[in-house]
Amino acid sequence: MRNLLPFASHLVWISPSILNNLLRLQIHAAHPPPSPFPICASVLRAHIHTLLSTSTAPGAPAAASNSDIHAANPPSGKSCTSGGVRDARCMFDEMPQRDSSIAGFCRMRSSGLRPDQFTYRHAVSACATSLNLGLAEQLYALVIKDGFCSDGYVCSRLIDIFSAHGRLDDALGVLWQGAARNVVCWNMIITGAVRNGEIYLALDLFRLMVDFCNPNPFTLSSILCACASSGKLEAGEAAHGWAIKNDAVADVFVATAIVDMYVKCGVMDAAMRQFSSIAIRNVVTWTAVISGFVQKGEFVDALLLFKQMLSSGVEINKFTLTSVLLACSKSSTAMETDQVHCLIMKKGLHVDFEVKDALLRTYGKFGYITYVNRVFEETGTVQSASTWSALVCSLAENKCLMRSMQLFCWMFSEGLKPDKNCCSCILSIVDHVDFGRQIHSYAIKFGGVHDILLGNALFTMYSKCGSLEESYQFFMTIKEKDRISFTSMISGFVGYGHTDEAFQLFRDMMEEKVIPDNMTISSILMACHGEYSLTKGKELHGYALRNGFLVDPPLGSALVSMYLQCKRPALAKQVFDGVSPKDQIMWSSLVSGFASNGYSEEALMELPCLVSAGFEVDQYACSSLLRVCTNLWRPSIGEQLHALSIKRNTISCILVSSALLTLYAKIGRIDDSCRIFNETEDPDVVMWTSIVDAYARHGNGIQALEMFRLMKENGVRPDLVTFVSVLSACSRNGLVEEGFRLFNSMSSDYGIRPESHHFACMVDLLGRSGRLKEAASFISMMPFKPDLLVWSTLLGGCKLHGDIQLGNLAAKKILELEPQDSATLVSLSNISAELGDWEHVTMIRSPMKGTRLKKEPGWSVT
Repeated sequence: MRNLLPFASHLVWISPSILNNLLRLQIHAAHPPPSPFPICASVLRAHIHTLLSTSTAPGAPAAASNSDIHAANPPSGKSCTSGGVRDARCMFDEMPQRDSSIAGFCRMRSSGLRPDQFTYRHAVSACATSLNLGLAEQLYALVIKDGFCSDGYVCSRLIDIFSAHGRLDDALGVLWQGAARNVVCWNMIITGAVRNGEIYLALDLFRLMVDFCNPNPFTLSSILCACASSGKLEAGEAAHGWAIKNDAVADVFVATAIVDMYVKCGVMDAAMRQFSSIAIRNVVTWTAVISGFVQKGEFVDALLLFKQMLSSGVEINKFTLTSVLLACSKSSTAMETDQVHCLIMKKGLHVDFEVKDALLRTYGKFGYITYVNRVFEETGTVQSASTWSALVCSLAENKCLMRSMQLFCWMFSEGLKPDKNCCSCILSIVDHVDFGRQIHSYAIKFGGVHDILLGNALFTMYSKCGSLEESYQFFMTIKEKDRISFTSMISGFVGYGHTDEAFQLFRDMMEEKVIPDNMTISSILMACHGEYSLTKGKELHGYALRNGFLVDPPLGSALVSMYLQCKRPALAKQVFDGVSPKDQIMWSSLVSGFASNGYSEEALMELPCLVSAGFEVDQYACSSLLRVCTNLWRPSIGEQLHALSIKRNTISCILVSSALLTLYAKIGRIDDSCRIFNETEDPDVVMWTSIVDAYARHGNGIQALEMFRLMKENGVRPDLVTFVSVLSACSRNGLVEEGFRLFNSMSSDYGIRPESHHFACMVDLLGRSGRLKEAASFISMMPFKPDLLVWSTLLGGCKLHGDIQLGNLAAKKILELEPQDSATLVSLSNISAELGDWEHVTMIRSPMKGTRLKKEPGWSVT
């Protein structure tokens, strides 16, 4: 006959004879010999009810009473083996700090005296303090031998020691030896199981416990904590029911544990019902519910509950404040944060590192860098690594690149170790791959490279810094890729124009059963630009609809941008109209999409709709509309947008100020352009390029070159567009030598490879100076084939100086590239007309009449 022992999700078959032998070994041996059937928690748990039906286990020695202790003492030297005493004494000698209780115990055993239960209590208490597992095993053997297994205090301390070392089997053995009716011992073993992550064992022990003794509030709190940690709502409800049945919910600790269990299981309605039924609520109860609302994203309710807590007079602690500050960081206004900060100062909790970290991150979320610095400096020079990490993250999130990176490096010099969150924040702003590699090395050193958050930040950094190959190599080393990993890598491929690789990675993601979300679809939609990719864009749109994706504003914005880039404005507007509710980003995407894809009039038509819908013209929409006004020559609308940007305080944005500068420069208001530039704090390369180009367009080449010099002095590195503007300034002012010096410095000083526009500027520079043969020679030495722009520039120089021979050459090259270019034929005929060669004029214009080529008429706003 065999017994069926259930354990978790599998079954164990074992005969009664083997089981009895195992249990006898557990009783009579301190160190059982190796066995093919080791004693395990499953065996003890399955049979503990039967084995503990009497006060002592079968075959176990009865505990000696106090009156029999001295009478039962054996002769000297015969109470235990001399080897056992020597082992215990040797272990004691090896302890770095000798405890007098253990020393006295060892001397007592050596002298032949039999310790009583009080001596054992002192010995195991000292052993528990030192958490010496080896010594505990020796004491356990002596406890069994001397018959003190039923002493609740001794057993509870032994259970605590074994649980602390993860030896739950031994802890269960101590319980089984005779302490099954002691509630403290049950509490110890249940707490130990929870502490070691054995949640199911803790729940099973609680079910068995009620047959031997009544759980107390500590037991219920422990088991409810286990249910909360594992998310076992059903077991938690059962424990709640037992507490109600046995009138235990009146205890504030049990009631708080019930609230916390429902909060952790995500059942806020039940948590609030239990919370409302508590007559006297302590800080833990309030904090548990506030934290629950924060975890569920109900930040307004969390803040309202916090105000009620303050009104009730309950004293707050640091855990309450960290939850409240997290709610503040997610709310739409910083007013609550200021009020909480005042409360923190009043309570003197500003010196607590956890509170300070939360306050730093909250102010950082709102972009209040001044407050971030002030909070950091409030407690002097003593700062923790977590506080420094919070400061670095706040600065990094607000694009304070240099200072955040300097402080990050300073942490290492002070011996502070940034955590993985700090490293991830720094990686999000790193623009130098060498610095990113150093962080990668540090992550490998402290083992954080396997963290999915830090891993995603690492390969995203490599993508952003242009090392796409390194990014993909690191991506492939991640064993368990999640949705964020795939989405980040897809974004990297899309950002560098590797659309085929992006689509292949999306297919790989689907094959690995990683379910995409709205962000993934939005990222891959960015790979669909141009009419040739319209089909793929529609397929992705269909996939999102078929799989129940909610077309929210972020996904709707991506679809609108995709259809506009694919030249389908009607479909873009249809998607836009179908999204409800719309947000600021979606309106900006529509307006910016119309503007950047050539639908300028449509962009201006959407402006009144945007304002009437109650949304602001943000920096992206404003800059796009200003570019439209520049292209369509609508200075009056541009001035209105300027006034609106001042009112909405978007004038400080580089995008807006740069677009305004360009608008005023194009309509001839160079003074307004200069004023906008001077009012801009910390202008970037785009802003500097705009002012250089503004002076160049108005023929003030000297001032343009001066601004270029100031740009370099301010540490701003010029880019391709900057050199186009500065070379144009040289061309318009005949500065040939300076132009060649700047052209050569592109590659020698900045490592920038000149492109077609730069060669065209140099041809224009030589052409305006009448050095047409040098211009033709310069073209012949180009490292790539001249395009239409270069030959058209040479033709313009030939027209200016009446060089019909080179003009014919340039026209021939242009017509080879663009046979239907009527402007070229007209320019060539004008050169011949100015030279009086009317026969050549007739020869050029005759083919134009035959092919019905016409020059597009110009227009003027005057």
